[in-house]
Amino acid sequence: MNRNLTDVQNMLSKLTGRRVSNMVSLYLSYQLAKITKKPLHWGMPFSLEIEPTTSCNLRCPQCPSGLREFSRNTGMLDFPLYKKVIDEVHEDLVYLILYFQGEPFLNKKFLDFVRYAASKNIYTATSSNAHYFTDEMAKATIESGLDRLIISIDGTTQETYGKYRIGGNLEKVMEGTQNLVKWKKKLGRTTPHIIWQFIAFRHNEHQIPEIKRLAREIGVDELGIKTAQIYDYQTSDEFIPTNEELSRYKKTEEGYQIKNKLLNQCWRLWKGSVITWDGLVVPCCFDKDATHRFGDVSTETFEKVWTNERYKGFRQAILKSRKEIDICTNCTEGTKIWS
Repeated sequence: MNRNLTDVQNMLSKLTGRRVSNMVSLYLSYQLAKITKKPLHWGMPFSLEIEPTTSCNLRCPQCPSGLREFSRNTGMLDFPLYKKVIDEVHEDLVYLILYFQGEPFLNKKFLDFVRYAASKNIYTATSSNAHYFTDEMAKATIESGLDRLIISIDGTTQETYGKYRIGGNLEKVMEGTQNLVKWKKKLGRTTPHIIWQFIAFRHNEHQIPEIKRLAREIGVDELGIKTAQIYDYQTSDEFIPTNEELSRYKKTEEGYQIKNKLLNQCWRLWKGSVITWDGLVVPCCFDKDATHRFGDVSTETFEKVWTNERYKGFRQAILKSRKEIDICTNCTEGTKIWS
């Protein structure tokens, strides 16, 4: 069977009548909100991102975690807080992303997070730089019930890979991936769906044919080519690919501009939310420094935050003028349904 189809079927298996009804309510309220320009919102999130940690072993130059430039606190998510949130939202939650900033596997409780969500029949996904998949950890990861694992691999040689993944070791990424693929086969598992994610930069775009060959050779389930978010795209083109199809930005006479038209709508604000390691609720993954804080689930319920006036006000601001919201100005997502 097609591996992508198997992954889709796995995700669909998480649906219940209540979860489907909730998703329909969210979608209908989103469509009405776009028409009326009022922040109508019915339902609880069916997608959620929870941050295991802000710590990272690498120093990627376009990442606040890698640059150690957070103004918010850094630390590790603890299990009691995580369990509290999952217990509050699990009946409606379909898709859980255990990642925001940092390297998730640095949190020693990470696989416990996965197992608990799996026990609630929630589809779990994460993203890793794959430096910690020893044979033992790879086996434990396959056995945990994790449904999707995205592995960052932005080069086919150490020189190219290390230009962005500063401090990283391509050999470890390859070995870790091979360990995961091996244990998946040995244990007869279809999960996690293993994705190699190749972020296209100017220095590595020429290696796309080679990464496709390696992906087939290693046996990952999927290869994703992703455009890069560049913070200083208006003043520097060091990382922007020469092939415009691989870039979020287009070159004009005045310099680079983001391709997104920034329509006054955002499905992400209706379908889900992001929770930092210490319980802060923020709108989406583009708010990396948690500047737009709607509440704190360590002191109040998620539903109370999800429906409060600050959240409503932000949704209203999106519908009024998205280009005036700082975290939206470098965003190419949020306007497509089921993105």
